Amino acid sequence: MTRVLPQEVPVAIVFNGTTQAVMMATPDKLDAFGIGFALTEGTVTRGDEIETLEVIRHAKGYEVRMWVSDAAADRMAERRRSMMGPVGCGLCGIDSLDQAVRDVPRVISDFAMTTEQVRAATADLRNHQPLHDQTRAVHGAAFWQGDIIAACEDVGRHNALDKLIGTLMQRGIDPEQGAIVLTSRVSIDMVQKVAILGAPILIAVSAPTAQAIEIADKSNLTVAALSRGDHFETFTHPERIRP
Repeated sequence: MTRVLPQEVPVAIVFNGTTQAVMMATPDKLDAFGIGFALTEGTVTRGDEIETLEVIRHAKGYEVRMWVSDAAADRMAERRRSMMGPVGCGLCGIDSLDQAVRDVPRVISDFAMTTEQVRAATADLRNHQPLHDQTRAVHGAAFWQGDIIAACEDVGRHNALDKLIGTLMQRGIDPEQGAIVLTSRVSIDMVQKVAILGAPILIAVSAPTAQAIEIADKSNLTVAALSRGDHFETFTHPERIRP
């Protein structure tokens, strides 16, 4: 029997010649990964603050090399990370407690879904996970806007979400008019990334943590989790999920 296994390689995220992080990641859509990481880590606030981007392959991994504006470089200095990235928590290596549980913006959007659309979005996610179908070993993150219009996979759940966020920025898709759909549990870092993006609804197959729900509630983010088959539970801001 032949089994396909996912790749897991070091990917260095480099801003203005300085390595900000080294993550273990699946080596595809690395340009989108770099863009999404830059946004969710607070290095950039807009795509046009990334002046150039190139993905460079090395013998032992990859380098996503970006040059950012002076304003972005100043923000980067404030939020230093030096991390060899386990695929578990997405916070390893942060050198301040304030950085770990940071303030995130309130989501402002009138976007809403029906209960049937939530179920359909979760079911449709399975049709956008080709690497998972081959390996059974990667996470998926997708964006639903009537249908799933973008999806990314990675061995790391936070990497998959950063790739998706970068893809949305590359394609000019408005995140305020759609929902993020995840295969993974809903942890603090996942809620922070979605709130920073500005997407109003987060749907997940797995469960949330108590602390993630506290942050989602404060951020005006709707979380619908444990979404499997005909069942899901809405944990925060249920007004966006309509019968």
